Amino acid sequence: MRIIAGTFRSRVLAAPPGLSTRPTSDRLRETLFNVLAPRIAGAFFLDLYAGSGAVGIEALSRGAESVTFVERSPAAIRTLRSNLERLGVDGGFRIHSGGVEAYLRTSVKAGPKRERHEVLFMDPPYEEEQEYVATLGLLGGPAAALLAPGAVVIAEHRRKLPLDEQYGGLRRTRQLEQGDAALSFYAISTEPLDPSSTRDS
Repeated sequence: MRIIAGTFRSRVLAAPPGLSTRPTSDRLRETLFNVLAPRIAGAFFLDLYAGSGAVGIEALSRGAESVTFVERSPAAIRTLRSNLERLGVDGGFRIHSGGVEAYLRTSVKAGPKRERHEVLFMDPPYEEEQEYVATLGLLGGPAAALLAPGAVVIAEHRRKLPLDEQYGGLRRTRQLEQGDAALSFYAISTEPLDPSSTRDS
């Protein structure tokens, strides 16, 4: 894996050992950040199921103000820390070692002190369908308080695993497909959804 653009462009990133973690491919990451480009500079970015940290580190490279990485696998966290150290990144990030649901619920309880994010990316293991339902459900409900006004939530998932158009107040605004993978973009909205306008390939 390589960082695609920004301060650390072309620098190589390590992936966690074994098959339990599936890093977002360079090509899909490029597609993601082509869409997010106007939002990244100065943004507070939340990288859920962070794995090696490739997506969050790409955001830092492109000028994000702060990235919070949430990951429960000790091996992945070691790789994430190693990647940050090799790049000389010593600030502008936090690492939460634990489950995503626990992190979201604890953050909501922080009340006025809670951090609000402009961009949130989530990439659970494809086969753990319940993680998508639980996390998107929280973000469309109690954890919506963690989203800044106009924030975008992006879920990477298997193309053949359809996600719902709506989770509470969280509605899909766009879907991009690339190979076996897909990116579903969500936002908090009260506007009626036009399903015909949400899918790209």
